[in-house]
Amino acid sequence: MKRDCMCRWSGLILSLLLAWAPAQAQAGTRAWLDRVEVAVGEPVTLKVETDQSAAAPDFSALAADFEVGAQSSSRRLSMSNGSVRNTVTYSLVLVPRRAGILAIPALRVGAERTEPMSLAVGRSAAAPAARGDASTFLETDVDDPTPYVQQSVGVTVRLFYSAPLASGQLDLAAPEGASLQQVGRDVQTSRQVNGRSYSVVERRFLLVADHSGPLVIPGPRFVGRGAGGWMDDFFGGNSREMQATGAPRTLDVRPQPGGAPQPWLPLRDLRLRYVAAPQSARAGEAVAFVVEAIASGATQAQLPELPVPSVTGAQVFAEPAQLDESFNGGTPQLKVTRRYSVVPNGAGVLSVPGIQLAWWDVRAGAARNASLPALKLKVAPGAGGFAGNTLPAPADAERGTGAGTTTTAGGADAMPWKWLALGFGALWLLTLAWFASRRGGAQPARMQAAPATDAAVALPTHTAADLRRALDSGTLDDVADVLRGMSTPPLPDLDALVAALDSPAQRQAIEQLRRVRWAGGDGVAARAVLREAFAGGPAWRLARPPVVEKLPPLYPR
Repeated sequence: MKRDCMCRWSGLILSLLLAWAPAQAQAGTRAWLDRVEVAVGEPVTLKVETDQSAAAPDFSALAADFEVGAQSSSRRLSMSNGSVRNTVTYSLVLVPRRAGILAIPALRVGAERTEPMSLAVGRSAAAPAARGDASTFLETDVDDPTPYVQQSVGVTVRLFYSAPLASGQLDLAAPEGASLQQVGRDVQTSRQVNGRSYSVVERRFLLVADHSGPLVIPGPRFVGRGAGGWMDDFFGGNSREMQATGAPRTLDVRPQPGGAPQPWLPLRDLRLRYVAAPQSARAGEAVAFVVEAIASGATQAQLPELPVPSVTGAQVFAEPAQLDESFNGGTPQLKVTRRYSVVPNGAGVLSVPGIQLAWWDVRAGAARNASLPALKLKVAPGAGGFAGNTLPAPADAERGTGAGTTTTAGGADAMPWKWLALGFGALWLLTLAWFASRRGGAQPARMQAAPATDAAVALPTHTAADLRRALDSGTLDDVADVLRGMSTPPLPDLDALVAALDSPAQRQAIEQLRRVRWAGGDGVAARAVLREAFAGGPAWRLARPPVVEKLPPLYPR
């Protein structure tokens, strides 16, 4: 009885298998999803199976509603009624772009098409917590959850996985209203989480917010395959596929404070130091000093160029800066090293002003100023044309009155010559007064009748080097003052400056500077426009006063 029952069950199972095998053999191309309900930003795997070994699916129609991720394929051999069937299974990771019922259209595979499908996408999903019993999970760290606008924020994404990886793709999308770039190479470590060993991959990013307000960093995504055996490849097993989605992070971006130093430079810390500082020099010969700046929380694009000091009685030449970007404890760090060469014009004591940079302390919420002390160099007499030159006295140079003053080796011996020079000057003034009294009032009349073109022309008060320093480390008011002072003669206000400029781009840059000064606005953007417009210096209009001919022409016109 039992044997008959078993025979009947065996016959039924065999009949079902025989009926199933031809159906499978005739199933040419089909597609399916590993899930039918997901959330926005959560990955889903689409699989397409076909027996057309030379044809691959066309997934281009999916780009409108999905972000297309990693793609893989596997082959499988099967026996049916004595015949061998070779199938290929394609796996594609899709991430929905929006919520709703998203349609997956029929996909073309060679001469065949799959059946259309639909996927239900929710608006949000609760991000799974990082658990020690999960085989793969992600976490995101930021070094400052409440940064200022245009402050550099260090973002670190960590991938935890307990099984060996054969391949994988780790992505972090840039949030709207901010720039995001990967910095450096991935760092591999290992950790223990809830008593379980994990391999960890750290990937670092640099985030800069363009405007204030809430800023949402999307959750990172990982799609990969574990290092399985050849049996998985042969039979098309899915045990090697690995996926993980991290939780999003929200930052509260603060606006630029009123009255903050310009250019706007939000940092965690800024330190200046002399790497090399000489104590002596020789007239006519170059001597070098090296300055190093270490900015915590800055990138190369944010930190202004170290300025070139203006030294009375010497020429200063600066070499291109050497830059080194790195991460320190999850925070971006920039080291700038610049070498300067100073050539004294004469012997004496030379004072080289220390470099200064104004910045904003993001941790204390206060304005700071990083500065270096001035360098005092004892300059020995030079050779050739520099043998007899001397430098202005340091006290007179600081007051701006020592341009024509010279010093000698003995200060006491120089006093008689000083009084003698004053006596000659007084005698010369008396001579001029006597001469004017003899001429009477004729001379003033002639001076009043002299044309305006005979008056002395005022020279510019600023140079191109002053403009570079103002654009790098000065305020917008300093930039305006320097540009007005570069004209011949210097201009009284911005209206005159706009009228004197010949370049439309430079006139528009001045108008933008004027709007920022009086109506408020983006000072960083205005400074960038000024740098670009005045990179080659001001372009003045070629306006000359008409020449008045004092004598009639020799020949009639």
